[in-house]
Amino acid sequence: MEEKEASQVLVHLEVDGKSVSLAEGSTILDAAKLLGVQIPTLCYTPLVEPYAACRLCSVEVEYPRGGGKVVTACNYQVWDGIKVRTDTDKIRRIRGMIVEMLLARCPDIQVLKDLAEEYGIEKVRLEKQEEGCILCGLCVRVCAELVGAHAISFAGRGLDRRVATPYDKSSDACIACGACALVCPTKIIHVEDQEGREIIHEELSLGPSKAITLPFMQAVPNIPYIDTEHCIHFQTGECGYCAKICDRDAIDYELQEETIEVDVGNIIMATGFELFDPSVMGQYGYGRLKNVVTSLEFEHLNCAAGPTGGRILMTDGGEPSSVGIIHCVGSRDENYYKYCSRVCCMYALKYAHLIKEKTDADVYSFYIDMRCFGKGYEEFYHRLLEEGVQFIRGRAAEITDYAIDSDEEGKLIVLCEDTLIGALRRIPLDMVVLCSAMKSNEDAKELSRIFSCSLGSDGFFIEKHPKLAPVSTTSDGVFIAGGCQGPKDIPDTVAQGAAAAAEVLSLIDRKEVEVEAAIAVVDEDRCSGCKLCNTLCPYLAVKYDEEKGVSVVNEALCKGCGTCAAGCPSNAISARHFENRQIFAEIEGLL
Repeated sequence: MEEKEASQVLVHLEVDGKSVSLAEGSTILDAAKLLGVQIPTLCYTPLVEPYAACRLCSVEVEYPRGGGKVVTACNYQVWDGIKVRTDTDKIRRIRGMIVEMLLARCPDIQVLKDLAEEYGIEKVRLEKQEEGCILCGLCVRVCAELVGAHAISFAGRGLDRRVATPYDKSSDACIACGACALVCPTKIIHVEDQEGREIIHEELSLGPSKAITLPFMQAVPNIPYIDTEHCIHFQTGECGYCAKICDRDAIDYELQEETIEVDVGNIIMATGFELFDPSVMGQYGYGRLKNVVTSLEFEHLNCAAGPTGGRILMTDGGEPSSVGIIHCVGSRDENYYKYCSRVCCMYALKYAHLIKEKTDADVYSFYIDMRCFGKGYEEFYHRLLEEGVQFIRGRAAEITDYAIDSDEEGKLIVLCEDTLIGALRRIPLDMVVLCSAMKSNEDAKELSRIFSCSLGSDGFFIEKHPKLAPVSTTSDGVFIAGGCQGPKDIPDTVAQGAAAAAEVLSLIDRKEVEVEAAIAVVDEDRCSGCKLCNTLCPYLAVKYDEEKGVSVVNEALCKGCGTCAAGCPSNAISARHFENRQIFAEIEGLL
């Protein structure tokens, strides 16, 4: 790297009286950025080659031998000894004229209004056209050069010039990456799915808007990964920008997944849970109505490392004046999940407290029953009552944006029954948080098959005994901890994780493991080798011995359930201590 830098030819120039040296082939804009000099531009991004379409980056250049001219900083390469002036009266007049022309075309664009105020433009003298696009071409270039999709392009000429998709229809070339919407300086591009639901929000994105991201906040190890399903490089073979700018060459697109086999004596399953997707409940409008967010998205919003630095903001960047929190979305519901998700009431109360702490918003909490089960939890509930949170007992029936009076215009209206006063209510709100149900992972069935662990009707793993063995399973050496066993909060999860670790350590410390005495045994003289018992055993303890031509029982795995003995057609397998003569003797003793 040092040899490469040493071989570069440096160019020396002056920008607004400040000297700077940078590599040959760099632009005036690069030099200005190095010095911290701000040059306005609407059509530039380091992702693609500069085009100088908006010409707002115009500057004056004075040459060493005399003379000079006005050039665009984003694509004009530096010369040795030139002097650049970025804020002269002439340049301000040029930029003001450009902004005025752009405002005449797009009078409602906020970034142009801000530039007009900066350059003293009080009135646009040109005829307004009420267009939304400034024709900078940034979206077209990013789609073609970076994404490689060529899904949008310029159409028409002269005054009819515009940005469009092929034949003004949805294009199969579009991979919905959102690159065009993210780089658009005027924010008029929206990426929607086929049902018209917005994928890229106008101002605030609560979902994973980038293909490179961390698994989740505060992940350990805190290392990002590439989501290949959304990465442009893996979709089109283009882009590769992240690999170009990574100084440590840590990105390898050719790296393949590998499976590592490790011999272990104990396993702790802590596979967690998934959140219910409320978009299937159309009455709540999630994914269709703006500012309807899930609990996890709201948690992301509250986080200091989130998209707003911990501030509670709506998609337009404004602070809400009223927020609704709906409990039991998908939980305690005959149509989805009948069980209580247990943690929803308390984190809903936490959200209400944070909203009151960070904003002046009115908070409405829609609940069925308030289940504050832990130490100090009921006291926290009463604290929120004193803080002015309004609790409405009744499941919210619908969220709509249909207004029936002026007070509801531009609001989300929650329709609900308040069972405490026996009345139907319409409550206008700026933001609604949906407390979604906790559900088992999609791969829980496969894991239960692999580790011979039982699943309940709710899809969570069943423990060996709810009181005496809450972290053990029916398979020795396999333990469960956390949300995979059932909905639980952080303290219970930590306690269960510590208990599972202690169980593992106790087994390791013993050196030897006691096995069941009452296990199945095979009479090899009677066994015909039909292998029926192999398929019947729920613990995979019976295997077929190819050399002997008979089935054999692995005593360490067998639990003595008797399934194989009951199914053996030749009575070649018997359950030790449960033979016929022993059972008859017990019956005779009873009688």
